[in-house]
Amino acid sequence: MKKILIISDSKIGSNFVQRAIDTFAKDNLYYVIHAEGQEFPDAPPSRFKFFAFDPTSLYKLSNVLKMEFIQVFVAMKNPVDVEQTIANIRATKKQLRIIVIDHWELDLEQYNIVQINTTEILASHMFDYLPNVPVVAQNVGLGEGEIMDVLVPFGSSFVYRHVGVIEQKQWRIVGIYRAGKLILPDDRKMIHPNDQLLLVGDPAVLSSVYRAIKREIGQFPQPFGTNLYLFIDMLKDDEREMEYLVEKALTVHEKFNNRLIIKVCNPSNLTILKKIKQRRSEKVVIDIDYQESYIDDIVFNDVKSYNVGLIMVSAQMFAKQKMREILYDTNVPVLSLSTSPIDKLKDVVIVLNDNKDLEKISTTVFDFSSQMGYNLELLKNEMEESNEQDEIIEHYQNLSVIFSKNIHVNFHQDNPIRKLKKRQKFLQCIPFTENILKPQSTTIFSSDIEDLYYRLNKYHQLFIPIKI
Repeated sequence: MKKILIISDSKIGSNFVQRAIDTFAKDNLYYVIHAEGQEFPDAPPSRFKFFAFDPTSLYKLSNVLKMEFIQVFVAMKNPVDVEQTIANIRATKKQLRIIVIDHWELDLEQYNIVQINTTEILASHMFDYLPNVPVVAQNVGLGEGEIMDVLVPFGSSFVYRHVGVIEQKQWRIVGIYRAGKLILPDDRKMIHPNDQLLLVGDPAVLSSVYRAIKREIGQFPQPFGTNLYLFIDMLKDDEREMEYLVEKALTVHEKFNNRLIIKVCNPSNLTILKKIKQRRSEKVVIDIDYQESYIDDIVFNDVKSYNVGLIMVSAQMFAKQKMREILYDTNVPVLSLSTSPIDKLKDVVIVLNDNKDLEKISTTVFDFSSQMGYNLELLKNEMEESNEQDEIIEHYQNLSVIFSKNIHVNFHQDNPIRKLKKRQKFLQCIPFTENILKPQSTTIFSSDIEDLYYRLNKYHQLFIPIKI
């Protein structure tokens, strides 16, 4: 839940609180301070907490600020009270984002806040009614949501990514606002925390982009889905490995507060099936298909109906060309489980190349490795001079600061596949691109690590889609 503080003793503030009450946002929890204790009878107690005291009192306000708020709104009718309240907030919280309704054009630059100048807003709105004058920002275009202004939070999947790396289909980043200035983006511009992105595109697509930008660490398997899914085909999976597959999926399941769906197709071994059924619980669903349906229909229907965010299959199953094509089309991360134990893993490894898709999967990598408790390592051949790889390393190092997770850059001079084959207890993360769909026979002479993923399939591998 995101905690938001509203400090109000004015009519504008009261209207703002009422609009927040009328607009449902399940992830927002509002704390309202009003000196006179104004009542809002229709405010749901689960989302609104009210306090009645004078916010110019540092002692009283600091007690409320012991909680962690993402931002605070100040809408007060006395300019002296406004300045004193902001000073009290800054005495307690140096970095908290403050938005202030300013009727008086106050000089508050030293507090690093967002000032909403009511005079400018009203004048701008009146200006829109003048004939033969271009309209700026509001009411531009169709007015259906095709223009969007989004603040990038610290934990966003877009932070420290280069604009050129972000796949923009049916939408574009047309402006970046930083420190009160407009930056016209090019492919090499990097997005920083607290940047405001000006987006233009299809309204439905922008809604998905908005959710992707606001996504923060600790949410995996979101935004791909909610639940975990293990797929077993008793006619194609090794009977000796089926029980171990279930145990590995349960090990992953323990790290996430989500349901695990175990789907069994073509049930042919009743002994193993009975043992799998015994693992059913409140959060473990056993779903057996007795209809001999087509695999693609089964997987696509289950991904939709169970809201799947991570698919787990055996490495033997992932090696099948048709299965890889089905999994690729789901646009969901896939964990290919090898025959080795998963509970002993320590590291997540990414082999660097010039493919900027490694930036696109970065937040998912950080999120997954953090929740699983793994170390994160980048493997780079120091004999290769590459600006692209240096930018990828910079990107991951920036994210490591935001997510408070150390990463290790391992420089080497060997063939990365030969080097990794000498190691144990690691999981490899790979962008799930069309390269993974190539038949092995066509990639024998390739030097691309994605083309040769199968040469490391005796280790667990996480394939991450690159689309938003």
